[in-house]
Amino acid sequence: MGIAGAVSLAVAGAGLIGKRHVTAIAEAGEAARLHTIVDPAPAARDYAASLGVPWFASLSDMFDAATPDGVILATPNAMHVDNALECVARGTPALVEKPISVDTTSARTLVEAAERTDVPILVGHHRRHNPLIAAAKAQIDSGAIGSIVAVHGMAWLYKPDDYFDVAWRREAGAGPVFINLIHDVDLLRHLCGEIVSVQALDSNAVRGNAVEDSAAILLRFESGALGTISVSDTVVAPWSWELTAKENPAYPPTAEACYVIGGTHGSLELPNLRLWSNPDKRGWWEAIDDAAIVVEAEDPLVRQIRHFTRVIRDGDPPLVSGREGLRTLAVIEAVKRAAATGETVRPGETT
Repeated sequence: MGIAGAVSLAVAGAGLIGKRHVTAIAEAGEAARLHTIVDPAPAARDYAASLGVPWFASLSDMFDAATPDGVILATPNAMHVDNALECVARGTPALVEKPISVDTTSARTLVEAAERTDVPILVGHHRRHNPLIAAAKAQIDSGAIGSIVAVHGMAWLYKPDDYFDVAWRREAGAGPVFINLIHDVDLLRHLCGEIVSVQALDSNAVRGNAVEDSAAILLRFESGALGTISVSDTVVAPWSWELTAKENPAYPPTAEACYVIGGTHGSLELPNLRLWSNPDKRGWWEAIDDAAIVVEAEDPLVRQIRHFTRVIRDGDPPLVSGREGLRTLAVIEAVKRAAATGETVRPGETT
């Protein structure tokens, strides 16, 4: 695209995740530079001033003044599609924080608009950028565990009572399925293939809010593999990506695993990358060994920024495209519908 020097990135939304993106841009070295902060809050204006970059109240104001090479959208979920469509209309690539939208209908509108105009839209399922996920996928794709038969994931954590002092966190559209499980579903899709049907139960028995605090999900993958996921934000436990992957220093690390992927020749624990297999003949009476796969840790948010710059500068294909974000969202919609109806639900056919 003929971009000289560091790729300039605007950050829209100066909340917690927006500020993490700002830090990631700073840590990405010469690949990227912060262009602008976009957020109508007065505190965001002060934040931009502290960083020495321009501030704008809206994307329109920013685009009218100066166009960055790319935009990171860390705005509220309900604004994602409108914000991203504005970027598409201006021909500017965008990295949209997950979820791509609050529903698949509007998400599909965005994805189709981006594909028609050939403007890259990336979705911030940043866990895919973790080196350990690349290592896990390489092991699976190499046949190290054979054909995948079964998958189990756990996302158990405890959100303190004051987390729910914010009203929207107690209402429909919140809850651990939409806020937390969407990351786990995206990783399992990436590692194990497409999910073709879903069954689910959910419960709000502990807190009694209008949204679930726990859910149990049964998945059928296109390959024929079966999966189970248990998610809860009211369990004190060490088995969640947040506490096991050591990605975010805000969470106390544990040495536990939260995913197990089982195949005909072995099984893989994640995120500790422990590979189990029979050294000789396969069988339940045979010796079983484990091997630790070692990878060098690196912040996936920083890797995501560097990847975004390559998409913009070099035309690299997005690791998590808008359509990939749509497919993951379709599975989450299917989980919610299956829990509400008691039926087996197939994720959207047209995604």
